[in-house]
Amino acid sequence: MKKTKKKEKKSLEREVDQNQMLVHIVAELKRSSTCSSTRSYIISASFLHTSQCCSLSSLRYPWYRDSEHHSTVSSSSSSSSSSSKFRNPNYLSSTEYASLLQSCISSRLIEPGKQLHAQLCVSGVDCNRSIATKLVNLYTVCDAIAIAHQIFDKIPKDNIFLWNVLIRGYAWNGPFEIAISLYYEMLDYGLIPDNFTYPFVLKACSVLSAIKEGKDIHKHVTRSKWENDVFVGAALIDMYSKCGNVEEARQVFDKILTRDIVLWNSMLSAYSQNGHPDESLSLCRDMAFMGFRPTVATLVTVISASADIAALPQGREIHGFSWRQGFESQDKVKTALVDMYAKCGSLKVARNLFNRLNEKRVVSWNAMITGYAMHGFSNEALSLFEEMKRVALAWPDHITFVGVLSACNHGGLVNEGWDFFDSMARDYHIEPTVQHYTCMADLLGHSGGLGDAYNLIMGMKVMPDSGVWGSLLNSCKMHGNVELAEIALEKLIELEPNDAGNYVILSNIYAQAGKWDGVERLRNLMTEKGLKKSIACSWIEVRNKVHAFLSGDTSHPMANEIYEELDRVGELMKAAGYVPNIGPVFHDVEDDEKSNMIFSHSERLAIAFGLISTPPKTRLLITKNLRICEDCHVAIKFISRIVEREITIRDVNRYHHFKDGVCSCSDYW
Repeated sequence: MKKTKKKEKKSLEREVDQNQMLVHIVAELKRSSTCSSTRSYIISASFLHTSQCCSLSSLRYPWYRDSEHHSTVSSSSSSSSSSSKFRNPNYLSSTEYASLLQSCISSRLIEPGKQLHAQLCVSGVDCNRSIATKLVNLYTVCDAIAIAHQIFDKIPKDNIFLWNVLIRGYAWNGPFEIAISLYYEMLDYGLIPDNFTYPFVLKACSVLSAIKEGKDIHKHVTRSKWENDVFVGAALIDMYSKCGNVEEARQVFDKILTRDIVLWNSMLSAYSQNGHPDESLSLCRDMAFMGFRPTVATLVTVISASADIAALPQGREIHGFSWRQGFESQDKVKTALVDMYAKCGSLKVARNLFNRLNEKRVVSWNAMITGYAMHGFSNEALSLFEEMKRVALAWPDHITFVGVLSACNHGGLVNEGWDFFDSMARDYHIEPTVQHYTCMADLLGHSGGLGDAYNLIMGMKVMPDSGVWGSLLNSCKMHGNVELAEIALEKLIELEPNDAGNYVILSNIYAQAGKWDGVERLRNLMTEKGLKKSIACSWIEVRNKVHAFLSGDTSHPMANEIYEELDRVGELMKAAGYVPNIGPVFHDVEDDEKSNMIFSHSERLAIAFGLISTPPKTRLLITKNLRICEDCHVAIKFISRIVEREITIRDVNRYHHFKDGVCSCSDYW
């Protein structure tokens, strides 16, 4: 008799503990959920006796909603059961458990979800397919993919929604290969993918740049009824874009005649991210012409495209368009505009927009700091960084330090560069990436510390890439260090065997040192490998039209006038003391011809065209696809003083602002 009473007492205590646990779960959901409906808890019965545990049945949950059954806990069942002293967890139905789990999923509450899972294991409630699927979904959205997969392996797999949930989990969080393998395993089970399956698995292909699997899945899409679905189409475009296959992305886009803004944005992004900013801007015009209202993502993409090609007129046009569309208060759009104006050389406008941001996020600070750095305004960049640390809520990230180290590099601030480099890991727990090492190697090399730069590279915690060795090679060219240049080229050949530019730099170093046999050897090596020097090209935009020039170009309709202007300015330059540097030009070329070759470099042709095509005092903005040469750098300083113009050159590395015979880089580049 005593044993029976003792057993009943323990059972009663266990039920109380279980009830209290479930009440705790509900309270947790009430505190954590952001849904307004979740906060509308309704007490449908009087409070229980103070000595008793609150029963779950005393609460009514109007927000319960099961994705498959759309059922709600009825008030009648709540009131009828609230009279009992204690509530046995077994009385909770499968529908009620499913509703609680759905709430955990919606609010991403893994701890209450785990407690519900435990209650299910001990309560004896039938764990049907709906509940099992919700458990998989819960652990997936809460980044506990391993537990989700364990449950998945133990239940029937004839439910497409179940497969989609797990494929989505791996597509979001990795390992991404498992998402693709699950897709093919699902096909082996005889299930047919739907318009949710394809976007999930294609996302995994995008992350892995798995073009083979992506094309195979595209064939499956073509054979299905989802070829014209905008979400599937957007996923295909993104997959081809991430794999660098823009043409196939455009083919997918063109086949879908009924489009939404997401599809347009996907194609705009594909162009912008794959080096086709002109096409991105053109497509944006088509989208606007067809009556689609842009989103924040649309504007950020096309503004970035304008920044990539320094297309200031187009950037201004998009700026005005975005304001007319009501995006004036959108900080993401304004941050993109900050970046665009900075890259287009309009730092004052960029700073004005930056100052007017409602909330300065880390990406906003990064855009302005990097903008100052790329223009050579090191003091302004570092001052802004100090302000960021002092007043901003945003914590500096690795991109912030790329901008800061770049500012030190362009300003020749070696000691400050070392301080910031050491501070990254010490104060901000940011491990240096290859970009940070590249900035430091460039800074040390340019300042003459070639040995320090080489030692830094050899001690890197990450594998040096072509950017790091390329910075050392350029520094060797500046200081005439043949021995280290040969080491750098050897490493670059391993990384970029077909990049002719590296051979050309070492060839120029040999030429400066008078090692013409080395020049000849490299020229022959390039011929054997079929490598050709990259063609230098410069362009200038005048009256909304881009004019491009190659070195020695005579194809422009105004070629005669351009060369006449070069002759005129050239005579004034000689009178002012300019002497061309013909040292790097091949030794088997006559001196007069060497001078003419330098005289007709692409950036000089673009400047001459700008001088004869714009009013006096107009600022000229020239963009070049390669690094500006030393002689042109000297020459443009003379030109800026003679013609009394500000001339900005944006080369592959940075901006040079020439005014009154001085460059913003202070000849440190």
